[in-house]
Amino acid sequence: MVVTWRAAALMGLGVVPVLIWPTDGTVLVWATVVVLACVADVALAASPRRVAVQRRVPASVRLRSEATSELVVRNASGRRLRAVVRDAWGPSAGAGPGRGRSERVRPAPGGPGRHHVDLPDGEAARLPTVLVPTRRGDRAAGGVTVRSLGPLGLAGRQVTLPVPGRLRVLPEFASRKHLPSRLARLREMDGRAAVQIRGEGTEFDSLREYVVGDDVRSIDWRATARRREVVVRTWRPERDRRVLIVLDTGRTAAARVGAADSTGAPRLDASIEAALLLSALAGHAGDRVELVAFDRTVRARVAGAAGPRLMPALAESLATVDPVLLETDWPGVVAQVRTRMTQRALVVLLTTLDPAAVENGLLPVVDQLARDHTVVVASVADEEVAALRAGRETVAEVYDAAAAARGDLERTAVTTMLRRYGADVVEALPDDLAPRLADEYLALKAAGRL
Repeated sequence: MVVTWRAAALMGLGVVPVLIWPTDGTVLVWATVVVLACVADVALAASPRRVAVQRRVPASVRLRSEATSELVVRNASGRRLRAVVRDAWGPSAGAGPGRGRSERVRPAPGGPGRHHVDLPDGEAARLPTVLVPTRRGDRAAGGVTVRSLGPLGLAGRQVTLPVPGRLRVLPEFASRKHLPSRLARLREMDGRAAVQIRGEGTEFDSLREYVVGDDVRSIDWRATARRREVVVRTWRPERDRRVLIVLDTGRTAAARVGAADSTGAPRLDASIEAALLLSALAGHAGDRVELVAFDRTVRARVAGAAGPRLMPALAESLATVDPVLLETDWPGVVAQVRTRMTQRALVVLLTTLDPAAVENGLLPVVDQLARDHTVVVASVADEEVAALRAGRETVAEVYDAAAAARGDLERTAVTTMLRRYGADVVEALPDDLAPRLADEYLALKAAGRL
């Protein structure tokens, strides 16, 4: 049995008769009246165990987008159901009040996901709860609590019904706003605009008539002899190349970046954004994209997906990938690359440029991979460090800025060593990493290095 604020208020009203008849008997009589009223209210309340509840949840939603969890409550108790129904979700699900209220359903105080229900016997109502998730992964629903109250609203019965539900929260892919501009540049490189390029390893596209200013080395003398007019070859960036994205999910991927109070998103989330934008761009360019999330074992793998299936497959696989507090097995990364890439490919390592991690594990890996593949190392820079470099108002900030400058020097040295071993390096703030990596891919493609 549960009691409401009305029962407490009714007990408080007993002060009036006690003041008029200040005896122990008055207190006892009034308390008995309140208890009997509550018991009668409970007896007249609809049984919550005879309430049928179904949950409807979409299969997936993107991070920070809206989804609606809907409960269908049917009253089969034989009495009028006056109840508060709570649709329980974890804090990271971002539950809030739903829309579509009616006279029989209205929001209840006490937090999101609570609904006041007034249903005659045999009728049903839909109770929507809007979810705006704040974390990737699978968000599981809790039980549905039904608190059925009597006609007086003094007391009632309560039960929690197991109604399973799961919402998969996919990566946000906020970097897709950069995709149209990069696709426009790709179309120019691809020969659909007036720009024609020539470079080592580029593919033959078509023949056209020579115009003043064309490189004479592009003249096709055999075609010129056949047509009896000067003809030049045009070229386009190579297609059907292999792109392997290796996502480091080890210890360093758990560091939070983007906020000075350590409440920013994990480094892994920015890496996922960069991987998604690069995959979308490479997929449009006609390249074959594979992805491996790895620390000491494979956490996610996408291979063989192309065209419209590529991005959904990536989002589904990366939704549940979380950092693991273990050091990354870099020799294992080399083994993964060699197993999947038997021909020359673009290998993108999304990791950190932390000097200790690079010197102890990444440098030998880059040295081995760069012999057979084009290697790009992409890393997220920390906004907090950038802010420390700018702030020098107090003594503590001076020391922090000095530490940040020392860290910059160490990362610069590491970057120089990586480039000496044959890797291209991209380091940018969380919001800038995805477009910077996409630009690096376009530059490599234009130069014929894929």
